[in-house]
Amino acid sequence: MRELNVAEITKAVKTLYINANYHLGEDVKRCIHQCGARERDELASSVFETIEHNIAVAEEGVFPICQDTGMACVFLEIGQDVHLVGGNLKDAVNEGVRQGCKEGYLRRTIVEDPFRRKNTEDSTPADINIDIVSGEQVKVIVAPKGFGSENMSQIRMLTPGAGVKGAEEAILDICRQAGGNPCPPMVVGVGIGGNFNKAALMAKKALLRPIGTHHEDAFYAEMEERLLEQINDLNIGPQGFGGKTTALAVHILAAPTHIAGLPVAVNINCHVSRHGEILL
Repeated sequence: MRELNVAEITKAVKTLYINANYHLGEDVKRCIHQCGARERDELASSVFETIEHNIAVAEEGVFPICQDTGMACVFLEIGQDVHLVGGNLKDAVNEGVRQGCKEGYLRRTIVEDPFRRKNTEDSTPADINIDIVSGEQVKVIVAPKGFGSENMSQIRMLTPGAGVKGAEEAILDICRQAGGNPCPPMVVGVGIGGNFNKAALMAKKALLRPIGTHHEDAFYAEMEERLLEQINDLNIGPQGFGGKTTALAVHILAAPTHIAGLPVAVNINCHVSRHGEILL
């Protein structure tokens, strides 16, 4: 049994929360550059140039990539042979977000109550998701999620008769309704199966997969390809001004579900697909 002080998790969350708001992953930057190079529309091409310039400026460490520095979504994969010591795990995660908000000069994005709207002043509490896995290590993933894209996300509780065609039509319809609001080109996370809450969580987790990778199951890999093509054919384009690139990627996660159900959740991310991870 390995002991791990939760102070290490606090430190990791702080670092990842700051870094994710200033530095996009190489997979995202590469895809943005490739998609921009394919655009022939003058306005769409100009938007891509602005996006890439914004990314470069953020990497200087003075200004975050986006003024919406997001709700801190934290995913913890905790090995069952790890004994956490030194305090409460969730408190440790929130302390990391609190420190990151202050030291990274990040916008205070969280309110205590959905109606009374008092700001917590430090972007806590985080959205914390915990999985117990084998081993004696802890993987910490932090994904700041802005609400311009989050507000465009939806879940549809379909019935099995809808089939693949009905599921794809629902996903496409959600992206069509989103239009230019989520700051496209977007990354589309899709969760299929499970129940109401599991489908939504899978859709968010799907956003963590590196752009350029495909589902390990050929059935879903082909579905991702079809959906990406259909979404890009919507001609919403970068920032909603039209063009070939409405989405950078479609990532699907699927799970067993009830005999009477076909939940389909879509969690949309803007082109600022921010996340980082560390193994402790």
